[in-house]
Amino acid sequence: MRIARNDFARLLQQVVKAVNSRNTIPVLGTLRLEASGGALTVTATDLDLEISGSIEAEGDYIGCIDARMLAGAVGKFKGDEVTIEADGDDAVIKSGRSRFKMQTIPVGDFPTMDGGKFGATLALDLAALFAPVAFAMSVEDARYYLNGIYMHPVDGKLVAVATDGHRLSANSVDVPHEQPTAVFEGIIIPTKTVNLLPKGEVTVDISDAKIRITDGKTTILSKLIDCVFPDYQRVIPSGNDKNIVFDNATMRDAADRVALASNERGRAVKMTITEGVCDLTVRGDAEGTDSVSVDYSGEEVNIGFNSRYVVDVLGALPPGDVNMAVADGGSPALLTSDKAPSQRIVIMPMRV
Repeated sequence: MRIARNDFARLLQQVVKAVNSRNTIPVLGTLRLEASGGALTVTATDLDLEISGSIEAEGDYIGCIDARMLAGAVGKFKGDEVTIEADGDDAVIKSGRSRFKMQTIPVGDFPTMDGGKFGATLALDLAALFAPVAFAMSVEDARYYLNGIYMHPVDGKLVAVATDGHRLSANSVDVPHEQPTAVFEGIIIPTKTVNLLPKGEVTVDISDAKIRITDGKTTILSKLIDCVFPDYQRVIPSGNDKNIVFDNATMRDAADRVALASNERGRAVKMTITEGVCDLTVRGDAEGTDSVSVDYSGEEVNIGFNSRYVVDVLGALPPGDVNMAVADGGSPALLTSDKAPSQRIVIMPMRV
C-alpha cells in the first residue's frame, strides 16, 4: 500500500484522538487500517467513541498497528510517500530512507461500534453552538450526567446547555426549515466527544443511544450519556431587576488580578456595586482590591462569586458590554450580551 505522507499524517492526527492512552486492552491502543479500491480507511476507538477517516491510497492492506508509534513515525518521516506492507504478523512501514517494523494485532480483534438506527439528521456548525457553553461542563464523576452538553430542540431552535452546579451556560441556534428531520428528544453528548468536534459545518445523525458527526473528512461515532438532564430552566432567573452593565475585558482583568490575593482556588471575590462603580475585594493570604466603572443606578448590591468562575464566565461572552442582572446578594446572577442574544449564563453566588 502506498499513500501520500502529508495526507496520512493529517489523518492520523485526527483519528488517534480516540485512543485512550490509559487503556489496558492492547487492541484499543491500535489503529485499524484497511486499504482497497483506491482508498485507505483508518479507525480508532475506546469503545465509547470511534473516529474514522479515509484518504486516497494505492494497493491493498489490512491490519491493526500501534496508534502512537505509527502516528509518531509518520509525523517525523521526511519522504513524500509512505508504504506499508505485511510481513507475517508484522507491518513494515517505509518512507524515504526510514524503515520501521511494527507488530500488528489481528483485525478480527478490533471492536467496531454499531451506530444503530439514526432518526434525526441535521447540518450545522456544532462546534460554534457548543463553544460558549463547554466551559461549564462538570468534571465530577459522581454526577456523570453533567459531564457533557445537553442538546435539545425547542420552538425551531437547537439549544445547548452545560452546567456543573455552580455555573450554567446556554446557547441556541435556529434550525433551518429545510431540516424537518431535526426532531429528537434531548441528548447528552459526552465531554470527550465535545472536545473533539471539528470546526465548521458538519452533518449530525442522532439515534437513541449514539451520535454520528461527519465533516466530509472524518466521522465521529459516539455513545450518548444515558441519563436525564436536570430541568435547567428552573435555574435561569427571570425576575432579576437590578441590571449592572460593564465592559467585559475590564471586569475580567480586575477579577483575575484581585484573585491573586489568595492561594486558594475559588476564593470568593466580593462585588460591592453602587452608582457608577463596582468595587472588587478578595481577602486571603493578602487583600486585593480593584474597581470597575459600571452603568448602574440603584440601591447598593453586595454579592460574592468564585473568582475563577467569574473569569471563565466572562471569557465565554463576546467582547464589549455585559449585562449582569441580579435580584440580591444571595440569588443567582444572569449574564448576557447584546452581541450574543442567544447566550445566557448563570453563576451562583458565594457567601462573603
